[in-house]
Formats: sequence, structure tokens, C-alpha cells
Amino acid sequence: MIYRIIALILLIVFYAFYIVKLLILNRKSIQTNQAGKGNKPKKVLATERIMSIAAVSALIAQIVSIFSADLCSSATLKCIGLIAGIGSVFFFGSAVVSMKDSWRVGIPEEKTQLITDGIYKLSRNPAFVGFDLTYICTLLVFPNIPLLILSVWSAVMLHFQILREEEFMQGTFGKDYCDYKKHVSRYFGRYYKS
Repeated sequence: MIYRIIALILLIVFYAFYIVKLLILNRKSIQTNQAGKGNKPKKVLATERIMSIAAVSALIAQIVSIFSADLCSSATLKCIGLIAGIGSVFFFGSAVVSMKDSWRVGIPEEKTQLITDGIYKLSRNPAFVGFDLTYICTLLVFPNIPLLILSVWSAVMLHFQILREEEFMQGTFGKDYCDYKKHVSRYFGRYYKS
């Protein structure tokens, strides 16, 4: 029972960052949810729409798993899973805070700021790392095939979204983004090149 409670709390805190940030920016009249909307190339719109469906499907599978899946993994895997869950909250929460008013879901139609400080010194995509870690958390604590399939599908779609966003960032920020890519990994880590 304790694993279910901890996993549920981690999931609630993770998505609370998401919802609170949406509400804060909405009060500032900033349209944050731009996924699958607007005047974007068809491949970008398609990626964003499929990514959104995958992410919602994975979330539903996570909730169902927490409430109904058997706890059949070892205590070690459960502990690793909960550590991944704590990491997911850290990465996602840090990303949301570091982005300030530039945070968007999907590729924005308006120009935002290039954020390279805070958690963005360790990862170019910490929010996506957070999503992947939350999937790992639930999978290790409540392993089941439907959750595995939906989590992998969502992680793959998040990766495709990252690729689309990198194209956008390159076109929008040019050399500044190129320089940033030389020092910070797509997922996690810094490059120390001279």
C-alpha cells in the first residue's frame, strides 16, 4: 500500500507543476498549450497531436496501474522506481520554474526566450526527461504490459517532439542555440569542450 501512496503522490506533484504553470501563465494572457494548434507545418502538427494522445494515454495507464496493478516487482526495483519518480518531479519542476514565461506545450508561434540557465545547464529537455522518469517510476513499481506499451509509445513521441523543437530552436535562435547544443546534452549531461 505504501508504494501505491508514494507513487500517487509523486504523480500528483508532477502534474501539479504542469497545471499550476498553465494557470499562472493563463492569468498573464499567455497561451501555453500550443500543441497541435496554430499555423505550423503539417508534420509538426501531426507530431504534437499524436504526442498529446500518447501522453494522455500513458497517464491514464499510470493511474490505472497505481490503483489496480499487482506489485510484482522486487523491492529493489520498486525503490529504483520511486527514486526515478523523485527525479521526475525534480526535473519537471525545475524545468517549469526555469522557463519562467517562456514555457509552452508544443512549438510556440510567438518568439520566446532561449533558456540556458537553471536545470537547462544539465539538459536541453529536462521536462521531457521528467516525463520519461515518471514512466520509468510507474513501470518499475507496477509493471504491466499495457503500461509498458503506452509508456514506450509516449516516450518515442516525446523524442519526435524534441526533434521538431530542435529544428524550431535552430531556426529561431541560430548561433546561440548551436553554441548551447555544444555544451549541453539533449537529455542529460554537459560537454566540456574547449
